[in-house]
Amino acid sequence: MHYNNQGTCVGGQYLIDLKESKFFKYILFGGLYFSEGVQYAMATVIVIIYFADKEISIATTTLVIGIGASPWMMKFIFGPITDYFIRLGRKKIIIFGGILGSICLLILAFINPTNMLIPFTILLFISHSGTMFLDVSSDGWAIQTAKPIERGKINGAMSTGLWSGVAISSILLTNISDIFSFEMVFIFAGILVLLPVILPLFVKEDIIVKKRPKIASSLFFEFKKKNTILVLIFGGISAINFGMLMLIIPDYMKNVLLLENVHIGLIASLFPIAIVIGAIVGGLMADRYGRKISLFIFLSLLAISSISFIFVNSWEMLAIVYSLVGFIQGGSLYSSLCALYMDNTNPRVGASQYSIFTSFSNFGEIGFAMFSGSLLVLLGYTKFFLYAAWSVGPALLVLYFIRTRKEKLNIK
Repeated sequence: MHYNNQGTCVGGQYLIDLKESKFFKYILFGGLYFSEGVQYAMATVIVIIYFADKEISIATTTLVIGIGASPWMMKFIFGPITDYFIRLGRKKIIIFGGILGSICLLILAFINPTNMLIPFTILLFISHSGTMFLDVSSDGWAIQTAKPIERGKINGAMSTGLWSGVAISSILLTNISDIFSFEMVFIFAGILVLLPVILPLFVKEDIIVKKRPKIASSLFFEFKKKNTILVLIFGGISAINFGMLMLIIPDYMKNVLLLENVHIGLIASLFPIAIVIGAIVGGLMADRYGRKISLFIFLSLLAISSISFIFVNSWEMLAIVYSLVGFIQGGSLYSSLCALYMDNTNPRVGASQYSIFTSFSNFGEIGFAMFSGSLLVLLGYTKFFLYAAWSVGPALLVLYFIRTRKEKLNIK
């Protein structure tokens, strides 16, 4: 199939050119990340209350979720795969990943974790693997099409899509669990994951690379740079706080505050909404004032706000503190940090290098989330929240030594 300069198919079908339509660029990447948001809500909200209803322990629950979501820690594997098959284009891999994730969620509707825990975990793992193909291909496409001055806003759009998916799914799917059943929840989730994958079908893709790049040698050269290594370490450490909190707060609502599923979904939706607002603000700040200043501000506030969970004893207080932490994490992890990653990524191996960056972030996040239930049992809630706040300190220390390139952003 061939296209003219306006992106029109020879047969007459019109495809949108992202270079000409900046607005649709935000819709496209925001929509694809919405699909990821549905998967995220399933892991961090739905599966937790699903397992709690089946009286599966929090230690087992966080372990199963951590194993199932572990592909997020292995983006460095999925990235090179997508770069290796770059001649196929990002679109086909995105569609494949979306379909794979959707099918696995549909099958999970018929798997009872009480007596089929291992098959449940395996299918959850494959489902997240499909999402990873969608994710790294979307990231590579965004790096290819976005200008440096747009990257903060592009990541803001991605974060908006991701956390809108989490918020909408948290409310919708918890209501479905009460009205129908958890089996119907997995079916609806599978449909929601698939819908945004339609968007790339209407977009023209320019495949820049004429031949497969020498990925290994290019990556080795990039990660020999001192600043790139510092960015890599910073990404992993800065995500620890989020990993410690993300599965424990829904558990706190279920088992300490004794809230109903619908109420948990409603309060849980405030967190991603706050992240969306924070991501938009953080994206604007990152483009205007620089990545480093923005990250210093947000991470300093995160350390203070994490301690506030110690004093939460009602759903009203939880809603306020949870939203505040979400806003701060949105401004740091989901816009400013991602923009910093893009600044330090070579577009020729965009999906591979960017996936390595995000793998370290996800390792800090999911790696600690996996054992957060066991850590909670060992420490108790008060000490657990204190350790979560303390984890921000090392990230601030590493950030101090990172160099940023303001001249490329036209920052005055």
